[in-house]
Amino acid sequence: MNAKRRPPRRPSGPVPKTPDELDAMAAAGVALAECIELLRAEVREGVSTLDVDGIAEEAVRSRGAVPAFLGYPGGPSVPPFPGTICASLNDEVVHGIPGPVRLHDGDIFSVDIGLILDGWVADTARTFPIGDVSADAARLISVTEAALAHGIEQARPGRHVGDIGHAVQRVVEEAGYSVVRALVGHGVGRTMHEEPQVPNFGEPGTGPLLEPGIVIAIEPMVNAGGADITIDPDGWTIRTADGSLSAHAEHTVAVTDDAPRILTRLAI
Repeated sequence: MNAKRRPPRRPSGPVPKTPDELDAMAAAGVALAECIELLRAEVREGVSTLDVDGIAEEAVRSRGAVPAFLGYPGGPSVPPFPGTICASLNDEVVHGIPGPVRLHDGDIFSVDIGLILDGWVADTARTFPIGDVSADAARLISVTEAALAHGIEQARPGRHVGDIGHAVQRVVEEAGYSVVRALVGHGVGRTMHEEPQVPNFGEPGTGPLLEPGIVIAIEPMVNAGGADITIDPDGWTIRTADGSLSAHAEHTVAVTDDAPRILTRLAI
């Protein structure tokens, strides 16, 4: 799924996609961008997170795609994920399970969603303010989105994964917040999780080298308080350990000879 507990490293490195494969991934990304934009109008006070999940599933399937998260395997003794979206509210960082809880004025609600179209995965996330949120909550969302933008800017040939993480970390920590270090972004392609892992912290010039055709999900998870997290008894829902608010933003991005190509945005 999206923000990940760090999986074991695979022996092989990232596999660049061909131009035709990138175009196919872009088609999946545009379909996903349409879905999350549709949700923008549906995510409001009084709606349950399960309602949002149902709308999301219909949006995905109506585009000829299938939900990437629904039925995703859990760990030992953890059932498969039961939703189309990860529905994470307030202090929930990621992997929140959709349910009967309703959104209230002042909440912040992170929607993490993926789909598979013609065999290619697209993955994105956004944190929505519900009604009138506090200035602190609005700033947290804004900083998270800015951190994502700075991370994406580093997704260029000749740079390294550590450059992305460093850019994200700098924006977050200069704002007085914390990046979640136990969860990482990842490569994307025929499967949800490919190499390389993409932490939201790092040192410039370190980590795997980026080259044209590599596709990655860059996804800052930013806590208003400390970086530590806990996992609920359901085995999925991840929360801030100190109960502080958390925000999440994500795009699937291709490294190209030119500028970074954001695959999960609406076609212009």
